[in-house]
Amino acid sequence: MAQGPSIWSRDFRLFFAARTVSMLGHGMLPVATALGVQKDHGPTGVGLALAAGMAPMALLILFGGVFGDRFTPRRMMVGADTVRMLSQGCLAALFFTGVPALWQIILLSAITGAAAAMFLPGVASTVPRVARDVQQANAALRVSESVMQLVGPGLAGVLVASAGVGVVFAVEAGGFALSALCLLLMRVEVERDATAKTSVIRDLREGWTEFRSRTWMWSVILVWVVFGITLFGPMIPLGALLVTENAGESAYGLVLSAGGAGTILGGLVAMRLRPRRPLAAGAVAMFGFALQPLTIALAAPLPMVMAGFVLGGAGWAFWSVMWATSIQTHVAPDVLNRVSAYEIGGSIFAMPIGQALAGPIASLLGGLTGAPGAQALSAGATAMLWLSTAVTVTGLLTLLLIPAVRGLRRADPAPTPAAGPQPVS
Repeated sequence: MAQGPSIWSRDFRLFFAARTVSMLGHGMLPVATALGVQKDHGPTGVGLALAAGMAPMALLILFGGVFGDRFTPRRMMVGADTVRMLSQGCLAALFFTGVPALWQIILLSAITGAAAAMFLPGVASTVPRVARDVQQANAALRVSESVMQLVGPGLAGVLVASAGVGVVFAVEAGGFALSALCLLLMRVEVERDATAKTSVIRDLREGWTEFRSRTWMWSVILVWVVFGITLFGPMIPLGALLVTENAGESAYGLVLSAGGAGTILGGLVAMRLRPRRPLAAGAVAMFGFALQPLTIALAAPLPMVMAGFVLGGAGWAFWSVMWATSIQTHVAPDVLNRVSAYEIGGSIFAMPIGQALAGPIASLLGGLTGAPGAQALSAGATAMLWLSTAVTVTGLLTLLLIPAVRGLRRADPAPTPAAGPQPVS
């Protein structure tokens, strides 16, 4: 089904712009972190820097859902973007003036992650309020984000080589500033009377009750916890190490850009394909994601690695649209922020563990392989990515064997106020 004009309300255009500009900087961040930190602090430093951004997000995101219901998602998102603009601006300044200490990178990354925890729950409840066709809106956002992921890594590689890492963080700070401005101009607000008189603990308990009552939701999250430790967490620090060793620093930007191209493809497919069982279809598409760690572990030629990332990115994007749409259409609006906080927190809380342990585990596995000296870390990283591939396939097969996941059907959006301008509270 072709994309219709109904999603392009004034508020959706502003929300679309906000997500687009902020995602450009976000797409550049993995390359900047990997190349800026790895040189002085190694893959363990990269893992710690990435984990520092993810851990506060995972710890605080439940409160982001509660505060979103209390103070409205838009206000929380604007505040979060402002904090992230300042933290990334400070990081840019540190790189401009020298080589930041690892503790400085970790501290500012943690502040950025804490702000992200206040931002992310509001995204889920905002989409149904600014667009009548939720799947079309999610797909359009995914394509936009994917374009930024395509452009961002390659641009980051060029900027790092020509102007330094600080420029990348400065661009990201600018993206958060523009995002905050676009969100300020939106008119849609979420009613907050229902939660204004309740306690935080009660709100958290209500969100948990809603979350655990949906077997399809917590089943996916359990699998994603395993993925966080064994797949998503190790992919950037170990993937960056192996790709740069095999093909040079610029190659890693090209590989991530290929993944971005794949997510554009997956988003475009999600605009037209409306499966009756969205999670089953999404899980099948996600099998392509196993090609990302697999091609790196195989030390395949760069074009083959890039092809694997294209297919993996497409599968990831299609799954993401099916997952987001299922949540936004099966959960009532008055608890959507809190339920989203539980599912996002569950999805990401294990990633910092995987990121922080990637380097040490790779070193341990390298020692077990008997590889000599400097080759041990690479051998261990390769072994870890073989494990990542096997876990991906096993986890997706598990999801398809769960009736609640396999059988979940497409639903109409939960009742919400009509999309379009509404009074600002």
